[in-house]
Amino acid sequence: MSDGQTSPPRALTDHERARLDYARRELESARAEDLEDLDAAGLIFMVERLRGRLSEVLDLMDEIKRP
Repeated sequence: MSDGQTSPPRALTDHERARLDYARRELESARAEDLEDLDAAGLIFMVERLRGRLSEVLDLMDEIKRP
């Protein structure tokens, strides 16, 4: 039963922090790309990479929220 208050956030484990850092590096890499220089296959590859990282981060958030 909940009293309406949220519990304080817990510290991330080393593994969780590494997962977030990897996602940040992927995003930084994608932002640094010159999209004009990528062909269709390169753009598709980038989108797939980012979709994977987004999924990873959302999974991590779900794991962290579990009691």
